[in-house]
Formats: sequence, structure tokens, C-alpha cells
Amino acid sequence: MDFVNLPLLAAAALVFVSVLAGLFSARIGFSFLLVFLLAGVLAGVDGIGGWQFDDARISFWVGNVALAVILLDGGLRTAYATFRTGLRPASVLATVGVLICAGITAAAGVLLVGLDWGTALLLGAIVGSTDAAAVFALLTRSGVTLNERVAATLEIESGVNDPMAVYLTLVFIALLAAPPGEASVWTGMATAFVQQFGWGTAAGVASGFAMAELLRRVAARDAGGGVLALLVGAAGLSVFAATGWLGGSGFLAVYLFGLIVGNRASAEVAPTLAAMDGYAWLAQAGMFLLLGLLVTPSTMTGSLLPALGVALVLIFVARPVAVWLCLVPFHFSARETWFIAWVGLRGAVPIVLALFPLLAGTPQAMLLFNIAFVVVLASLLTQGTTIALVARKLGVALPDPGDERQQRAVFRDFVLDPHTPVAAVCEFYGLPVPPNAELSLCDWMRAELRRPPVAGDCVRLGPAMLAVRELQDGRIASVGLGLTA
Repeated sequence: MDFVNLPLLAAAALVFVSVLAGLFSARIGFSFLLVFLLAGVLAGVDGIGGWQFDDARISFWVGNVALAVILLDGGLRTAYATFRTGLRPASVLATVGVLICAGITAAAGVLLVGLDWGTALLLGAIVGSTDAAAVFALLTRSGVTLNERVAATLEIESGVNDPMAVYLTLVFIALLAAPPGEASVWTGMATAFVQQFGWGTAAGVASGFAMAELLRRVAARDAGGGVLALLVGAAGLSVFAATGWLGGSGFLAVYLFGLIVGNRASAEVAPTLAAMDGYAWLAQAGMFLLLGLLVTPSTMTGSLLPALGVALVLIFVARPVAVWLCLVPFHFSARETWFIAWVGLRGAVPIVLALFPLLAGTPQAMLLFNIAFVVVLASLLTQGTTIALVARKLGVALPDPGDERQQRAVFRDFVLDPHTPVAAVCEFYGLPVPPNAELSLCDWMRAELRRPPVAGDCVRLGPAMLAVRELQDGRIASVGLGLTA
């Protein structure tokens, strides 16, 4: 039985040590996911473990399954109400934003690495999207509560931008492999785009409604939360695999599937969330450990500095430019925009996408894989460890309910009825009367914000600051007022 016991001992011990190290490192702000990745590197051929592992096919399979589980768990936890504030900006970031990021990063690949434009665009596509595993995990463990607009935008963007990154990666691999002037490639690109997003959306929505109905019937038979979690997980993976087999985006399908099931059968899904969280963490641990094992640091020495240059351009130039351009129509505040630009976390997705060229035999595929790995390390070390700090500095984190001082700083000192006319408030407090003063506070503030309000939003009225204290069904239910000197 040694052929069973020894590999199982090695794998279980590696996960155990990684989780234990992650629990301690999380206290100092060190990314939990980074610990898994580095543990895999240390166990690999160049590390203290000396374990030689170079099976890109197995890594690709495990990575895709793990991402499907993570997206399913994220979809189950996303409320429909979240889409009120986050869907439109997140959709633009997940499509146009990925294209802008990929283009700027490609330019860095040409200038800093010396790649030709075709290979550089492939590199941009590989690292162009944010990572659902990193975003879901690190936002949850950051210790801060973000305002609804920022949190919803980041979560939805990371959940739906993988299909665009996968599509672009496959397109540029096909272009690099095609003979010059081959017109059929462009036809295939257009067809693939329709298939990826069309089948992905249709399969996710249809299967989500069907599963929600089935879950309500099955839950009535007193099935336990663990059994229901297994049922939901198996159904989600089935949807992921079937959609991919049909030529659609399994990532989009499984996220939409989880979203619909989680909202239409919320009471039945609630007991499964603890088990689903465990599945998601197991998927993340296995994926990052395996991808770390696949990396051979000794082969990176020649490309390390250029790769770091690409990572810095992506973090400090490409992501901020893409976010600012995409969010202009949605009237985000400057602080919110800067924070969203900073949380452009790269995790397992770029490494998994970098396996595509390796499997396809694309020229310079190993160089692309090494650069993607460096980009992920740089992102997790810089962005992943500073989320809480940057959120507090930029003022996008909501105060702790028990912190009265911070509560008053954000929500102001005086509580006003949102249906009070603005003119009456101005007369009572001696404030300048603005246009449309006949409107109620809630309607006037919404018009001034020019975006769906969230708790913590503020509007200046002369020397006073009006703050949204509470929302009910998307409408302002309580207003705070603070007077400045």
C-alpha cells in the first residue's frame, strides 16, 4: 500500500503545513493564497522538497475544476441586490477593462521583454483579468467592510471577467498558429465569441432556474446541509463541463448558475454555505499548491527583471488606466476608483491561462508562464497584503458598528428624516438653498450623487455634509447631517 500511503502522506502534510502557516501569516497581512503558492514552490524541484513535477495537463485540469468550484461558491453568495450597484460598472471592467489592460501590458511586453506583438498580446490576455479566487478570499479575510458599490463591483468583475480572458487567450494562440493572411481565423474568432458568451449565459441561466426548483423539492425531504452542498457542487461542475463541451464559457455558466440558485432557493442554500466554503478553500489550496509545484525558479533568472517590469506596469499603469476609463460614466468617487484600481488582484487564473500556450506548443510558452507567475507573486505581495490598509486610507471601508467615533465620522452626528424637504433643512440650519430645494432629502441626494446610493455616500450642502446612513430596497431610509467649521 506504499503507492497509496506515501503520496497521500506527502500531499496531506503539505496542505496541513500550508494551512497552518497561512493562519499565522494572515495575522500580519500576508496573503493566505501566497502561502499555498510558495509552499508548492518549496516542495518542488528547486525547493527543499525536491519533488519533480512537470505535468501541465494535470495542473490545467485541476486548475479549471478548482476555478469552477470557487466561482460557484462566489455566485451562491452574491445577492441580486448587489447587482443594483455593481452590475453595469463590473460588466464594463470585465470586458473593455480587460482589453485595455491586455493592450497596455502587451506594450510593456514588447518594450521590456522584447516580445513580438503577437506574443505580447497573448501575454496581455493571460494576465489581463482579475482573479476570482484571490478577490473572494482576500476581500473576505481583509478585516474591513467595503461600501456596497465598491464591494459589488469588485466581486462581480472578478466573477465574470474570466470568459473574456479565456477568449482572448485562445484567439491570440490561434492567430500565432495560423498562416499569415489566413482569413478563416477571424471568422472563427467571431464564432467563438458568440459561442463562449451565448452558450455560457444560456446554460448558466437555464440550469440555475431548474436547479433552484429541484433544490426546493429535495430540501423538503430533510436532506442535510452537507448532502445538499454535495448535490449543488456536483450540479455546478456538471454545468461547467457540459457548457465547455458545447463550446461555451463554463466559467460564466457556473457563476450564473450559482447566482440564480443562491437567490431563488436562498433558504435551501443557506445550510450548504459552510460546506461550500470548505470546498472552495480546498480547491484554492490544491490549485495554488499544484501550480507552485509546476514552477521551476531556476529557469526564471534570465527573465526575472523584465517580468517584474511587466508586473509593475500592469499594477501601476494598465489597471489604473483601465479602471479610470471604464468607470467615468458611472460617477464613482476618486477614492473609490483608486481603490478598485488597486484591487486588481492576479492569482491562479493567469497561471492557469499560461498553461494554454504550453499545451498548444506556442513559441516562447515557458517564458510566458514564468512572466505570469512573477506577475501573480508581485500582485499578491503588493496588492494582496495591503487591501485593508488602502481601504482605510481611502475611506471606502465602513466603520465597525461598535466604534462610535468612526460611526459619527462616516454617518455624521444628526439623524434626519429622508422625506424632509431640503428647503426646510436649509432654513433650520441656516444653509444655502440649492436648486430643486422643494425635493425631499432622499430624492435630492440621489440626484446629486448621479448613481445608485449606498451606505456611506456623502453630498456637501454648503458648510454641511449629508450622509446616507441606511438603505431600504435601494432607497435612502436615513440621512445623517454633520456641520463643518
